[in-house]
Amino acid sequence: MRALFVLTPSESKRLIGKAVANMEVVTKAKKHDKLLIGHGSTNLAVAEEVMGREKLAELMDRNKYLSGIIHQLLCTTLVEEKPPILVLNRGVVQPPAATMAELLRDFGSESVFIKGANAVDPEGNAGTFVAHPEGGTLGWAIGTILARGIHLIAPVGLEKLVPSVKRAVAMCGQRRFDYCQGLRVGMIPLSGAKVVTEIEALRMLTGVESFHVASGGYGDSQGAVTLVSEGEAEAVKKAIQLIEAIKGEPPLEVKRGICAICAPTTPGQPRTCQYQGQGQEALPPFLRNR
Repeated sequence: MRALFVLTPSESKRLIGKAVANMEVVTKAKKHDKLLIGHGSTNLAVAEEVMGREKLAELMDRNKYLSGIIHQLLCTTLVEEKPPILVLNRGVVQPPAATMAELLRDFGSESVFIKGANAVDPEGNAGTFVAHPEGGTLGWAIGTILARGIHLIAPVGLEKLVPSVKRAVAMCGQRRFDYCQGLRVGMIPLSGAKVVTEIEALRMLTGVESFHVASGGYGDSQGAVTLVSEGEAEAVKKAIQLIEAIKGEPPLEVKRGICAICAPTTPGQPRTCQYQGQGQEALPPFLRNR
């Protein structure tokens, strides 16, 4: 049996979130070990599926669990509005730590670190932008993750498909650009990560095999992906039921940072964005509304 599905970015995030939350390593870490879910829109869906939407809503405004964002240009959310990284210790939310080293102190081979991505390629490699000159969340954590064998999971939608993550990493670098729309960024490859796209999500949750046949759309479906899924009749029917249940997932209502009060993340570093520190009157029209 064969079915064709169209998924908006928000619907894809919900599908991927359900799949990651049901992975055995995740359910075990939630129950018996430590689980970290980094900032990001797809990660938010993971967190809601892991904890339950109502319970997570008691902890934070879901529209603010983001850090770096692409909203007409590369930007970040306002630091003061952003909730701390979510860490569960045997299912209980752990207070934030001052450093990543402290946060990961007791993480081991059964612990899980979930980090979203900005790029995924046909070979299943993923990469994430980094605006902090010292590497940010992933830069501070990747050595510990790889050294200890912590499970690294990268949930990422096929709207972010690129020809080659390896090439993308080589093309980026905060101090390599002569011009950049928004924050200057490098890219870190998510080495050793289990990458979960819509294709893996459908396989995990229903058993179907899927193929990415088209991308794009109009209005709310800009960035949509079209998939064809195949399998035994019961598996495909299960996939249809699952997709129909998540259709209409609304997008987040995200606000960019405020240019006038934006400053380099590390004192003494050069400006990381051409609009940094500019008041409303100096900004181009497309940036004057958050």
